Amino acid sequence: MIRRLAAHRFVRFVMAGGTAALVNFCSRIALNQWMSFSTAVIVAYIIGMVTAYLLTRTLVFGKGQHSTARSAMFFTLVNLVAAAQTWAISLLLADHVLPALGITTFVHEIAHAIGVMVPVLTSYVGHKHLSFR
Repeated sequence: MIRRLAAHRFVRFVMAGGTAALVNFCSRIALNQWMSFSTAVIVAYIIGMVTAYLLTRTLVFGKGQHSTARSAMFFTLVNLVAAAQTWAISLLLADHVLPALGITTFVHEIAHAIGVMVPVLTSYVGHKHLSFR
């Protein structure tokens, strides 16, 4: 059953994306020691995006019809949309929603974790139909 589940492309995408999200999340925590939360979210997203490209191309979609350069260009465009979603959700939660709910502990971690999870479906569709078509 596990082997059959892992064979499903979307499951592999979520696993590769989950690994890249973990890289993104951990690098944001480290980067936040030297830069603002807002800047750290963007820089960490770029680090996670490179990780995601390598894992997604290798484990999920394969090389596809596009050249590496064209595939990377589409991957970047899809991820610019996802980065905007991640950034906006993270800041909205950290600056407004979580404080309004009385949450004062691990605000940036909670906000960023949710922000990273939001674009999973839109990214899958974009990468399936554009990046690795």
